[in-house]
Amino acid sequence: MNFIKKVPIKKSAKKYMRVTERKNQKNQRIKGSFRSAIKATKKAIEEKNSQSAGKELRKAVKALDKAVQKKVLHKNTVARYKSKLNKAVKEIAKK
Repeated sequence: MNFIKKVPIKKSAKKYMRVTERKNQKNQRIKGSFRSAIKATKKAIEEKNSQSAGKELRKAVKALDKAVQKKVLHKNTVARYKSKLNKAVKEIAKK
């Protein structure tokens, strides 16, 4: 999609645009970190490696909790992610 950015005229609007850009970049970094941690955990689960899955789960939980702390994700969303991952890791640990 091709979006046309409106050019702000007022000084306060220009500042708001700069602040928004900084916040977006910060949020993208945080999102990238927890997404990659979740992917690594899912990969370890698919490989049925319980030890590496446990390690990756801890990393994913840490990244998700930081996302909640920084108000990038809602706490209930993170609880759902953590629950699903934890359940999957426990399944492979049983076997």
